[in-house]
Amino acid sequence: MKAIQITFLSLILSLPSMAWKGEVTIETPTIQLLLHADEGQDLRMAYFGSKTATMQEVRDAGDDINFSALPAFGTVDMIHLPAIQIQHANGDQNLELRVENVELKDEANAKTHVFTMQDKLMPVTVKVFYKAYKNVDIIETWTEITHQEKKAVTLKRYDSGHLTIRRGDVWMTHLHGDWASETDITQEPLTRGLQIIRNSDGARNAHLDAPEVMFSLDGQPQEDYGRTIGAALCWSGNFELRVNTTDKNFHHFYAGIDPQASQYVLEPKQAFETPHLAMTYSEKGMGGVSRNFHRWARTEGMLHRGTNMGDILLNSWEGLYFDINEERMFKMMDDIKELGGELFVMDDGWFGDKYQRNNDSSTLGDWVTDKKKLPNGLKALCDAAKERGIKFGIWIEPEAVNTKSELFEKHPEWALQTKGRELKLGRGGTQLVLDMTNPKVQDFAFNIVDDLLTQYPEISYIKWDANASIQNVGSLYLPMAKQVNLYVDYHLGLLKVLQRIREKYPNVVIQDCASGGGRANYGLLPYFDEFWVSDNTDALQRVYIQWGTSLFFPANAMAAHINHCPYWNTGGRIIPVKFRCDVAMSGRLGIELQPKDMTQEERSQVEECFKDYKQIRQVVQTGDLYRLISPYDKKGIASLMYTKGNNAVLFVYKVDNYYGQPLPRIRMAGLNPDITYTLNEKNVRVGQKPCALDGKQFTGKFLMSVGIEVPLWDDYASRVFEIKY
Repeated sequence: MKAIQITFLSLILSLPSMAWKGEVTIETPTIQLLLHADEGQDLRMAYFGSKTATMQEVRDAGDDINFSALPAFGTVDMIHLPAIQIQHANGDQNLELRVENVELKDEANAKTHVFTMQDKLMPVTVKVFYKAYKNVDIIETWTEITHQEKKAVTLKRYDSGHLTIRRGDVWMTHLHGDWASETDITQEPLTRGLQIIRNSDGARNAHLDAPEVMFSLDGQPQEDYGRTIGAALCWSGNFELRVNTTDKNFHHFYAGIDPQASQYVLEPKQAFETPHLAMTYSEKGMGGVSRNFHRWARTEGMLHRGTNMGDILLNSWEGLYFDINEERMFKMMDDIKELGGELFVMDDGWFGDKYQRNNDSSTLGDWVTDKKKLPNGLKALCDAAKERGIKFGIWIEPEAVNTKSELFEKHPEWALQTKGRELKLGRGGTQLVLDMTNPKVQDFAFNIVDDLLTQYPEISYIKWDANASIQNVGSLYLPMAKQVNLYVDYHLGLLKVLQRIREKYPNVVIQDCASGGGRANYGLLPYFDEFWVSDNTDALQRVYIQWGTSLFFPANAMAAHINHCPYWNTGGRIIPVKFRCDVAMSGRLGIELQPKDMTQEERSQVEECFKDYKQIRQVVQTGDLYRLISPYDKKGIASLMYTKGNNAVLFVYKVDNYYGQPLPRIRMAGLNPDITYTLNEKNVRVGQKPCALDGKQFTGKFLMSVGIEVPLWDDYASRVFEIKY
């Protein structure tokens, strides 16, 4: 994945040319994409799937291989919908593209083919890129649009990619949800007509519908078998995924930025690059697609390439909310140290001078230490963490401002707004989103981080939050003729800020939070180490939320914290601490409560959890995921495992309980059938002995074909096993 998915380019990309013979094969270790074009024709897509086909075989099989790779308005049959539509400076809306040449860039980890197409009449150039990785089964595609017309043109639609899928018993899997109930899995057959998945929040794009999708080609989706396509749009803003099915033999899948209120105005000689669309294919079902994405994330799409092991942390938010002071911070540091943790993160409520931050109605934008709460400043906290042998982190929300703040009083024009229209206020009745299209605002956001890390280089972790959607669709920085650029330019500005931060501070761990999981996407993952996937930390609901997140994102990108009980977010539900620990151990482990309120049982269990997690952390965070029994299948339990080399970790959760309940045997996956493994139970319930499976030995073949009976007697029973060779 590129370091930045969207950018303006001043120069046209120049790559070594290759002979254009009308056909090109693009391939990864096990998948391939076949493309072709006749003289004077646009680029055509023939095949996407396993690495077993030739162009001649595809033709001889009788498939229609004459669909445009990037259908353009004005030339395609309108039944098939366009992927690109441009209104020229003279009002002409047609685009007739033909391939002029093909270029190839051979890099250490990937090969990128660039197909340059020109309009037959107007000076418009469209480049289509396909980047195929050599070490993982992912192909990225995107476009770059430039023109030499005398005046600006308008990009009315500019999808990143288009894919044809042969009709049959095809099912679509996508993620839907809301705040505190993100990534609910929805599966449905593709029928005739148009199906659209989109998000129009403006600032965040994963709370309701997410920009990722899977297509199961052999009927109802299965976890471990069946031909399956996966696609993820690498973009943090508004998106639209479309599947158009006509009476003919194909589904047509399109993915790109949502064009609603975003008909982009492009000046002459500027280049507009669309977000990357990452695509994969597996014959091992949904699990195969997930593992392809996880490997790609860890090797290409994450800042630290999956080498950063998340520290076990305590975040102050659900323990204190805004009620921060120096004494409480020191006590929490003592607590996380005593429990065996490694990092303390001070959340919201630490900043403000003229306006104190005691609730969500004020002070955003005034990033100075509140000396009433922290009289000795952040330096005292950094020193205290160092004395205790733990790390220190801090919460910020750089893209937002409250009307009750010194920043807004000084720079009201920095907030998104339309001159003359009443401001629509968000969280706390005062919150606004800052105008990230404005370079001065970009500098301000960068300086928030730069000032903190310059003054306090001991800060090792930042929680970057985004708690507001774009409600005021207007910019006082952009000219009126380019107000339609706002939704796109906002995220271009955000990416510029993040790039600057990462160029100067590559080693600081940064969490991507957006009212929970509102920004879990591959557009931002290159700049962040982890996602806060939901503000709901209820362990039972987290089984489902983390299950859905795992369809596309690896465990080392998924922050998972142990919560307090009774839990307000789910009506006061009380869940045993062991279950809470075991669920959090399947991701990037942390704790989100007030330790002084814990019972002795809870403290002892969390200590055991932290100790054991350190032994299995590398397998969990960098291993291959196998989802064994889905909570959505209503079998009473959920089970998943991670494998790395000859070691593995198994998680089993009881999610339903009733008398006479038959529970399925756990059959594992991803093991070596010829190796004998030993099962060691981890995070054993305090006061109890390990179950009868502890210390038992089985061959990998037995564990995968026959499986084990995991004892789960009580409500919310759970088990964690380390499986060692």
